[in-house]
Amino acid sequence: LLITLWGIAHIIPTKSVVKGFGSISSDNKRIITMEWIAEGLTLCFIGFLVLFIAIFGGSKSLASLYVLRASALMLIIMAGLTLFTGAKTSIVPIKICPIVKTTVAILFFVASLL
Repeated sequence: LLITLWGIAHIIPTKSVVKGFGSISSDNKRIITMEWIAEGLTLCFIGFLVLFIAIFGGSKSLASLYVLRASALMLIIMAGLTLFTGAKTSIVPIKICPIVKTTVAILFFVASLL
């Protein structure tokens, strides 16, 4: 649930994020919009995937194990990307993003062990 909410929180301010870049070309505005929404949707997808596999596949199934670990790995990769790019900006939510992603990844991994 946490990563899904983080994804939604990522999507909601898209318009103001794009405006924050000031006067840039229409193409650049579209690319930033696309990427910002894509990351939010990816986070939502990961959250829903884990939720659905737990509900419909059972928490002890092999499919659940693979989904939890693959989702954890993807979140770690995304956290690393954010850490070395976006987190170097002055925007506080982006600085927090690697922490949220890593925390959820750890929770997913621990859940895969239980």
